[in-house]
Amino acid sequence: MLELLLKGFWSGIAAVGFAILFNVPKRTLFPIGALGAIGGLVKFGLMYFGVGIVFSSFVGATVVGIISIQMAHLKNSPPLVFSIPGVIPMVPGAFAYRMMLGLIALIQLEDSDTYIQTLIDMVNNGAKMSFILMSLAIGVSMPMLITRKESIKRSKFNKEKKVTV
Repeated sequence: MLELLLKGFWSGIAAVGFAILFNVPKRTLFPIGALGAIGGLVKFGLMYFGVGIVFSSFVGATVVGIISIQMAHLKNSPPLVFSIPGVIPMVPGAFAYRMMLGLIALIQLEDSDTYIQTLIDMVNNGAKMSFILMSLAIGVSMPMLITRKESIKRSKFNKEKKVTV
């Protein structure tokens, strides 16, 4: 359980680091750190209970997307300021690294059994990476797309204009 809390904490720290790199307003750093920690806790918590990494990443990104909309209203900033740095710690860098190492190893291998096993591992890591990235993108964007539809109904563009003659 302590390991899960540590992963959440470090996810929050990583989110703040990326937020600083993106030059976000200072008033948004603490909420971004909290979002990164919450997203990391959701993802790693679900994985701890046996849920797959792709679905865990999707749920974590969805939670970050939903909370980022509320934070955007509270801090008067766009939701992307909160959601993108909050999700970046969930990006599957290890799978991408292993895929690239497998690709490089394929060039040097001559034994057919080792070649096939390395190819299988490389494709497996690449597929996991791709599906996790897709789940992160869908998980972050879905709440924003759904709430955008509701908020446009209340906007000034949707009100009927009265024509005076």
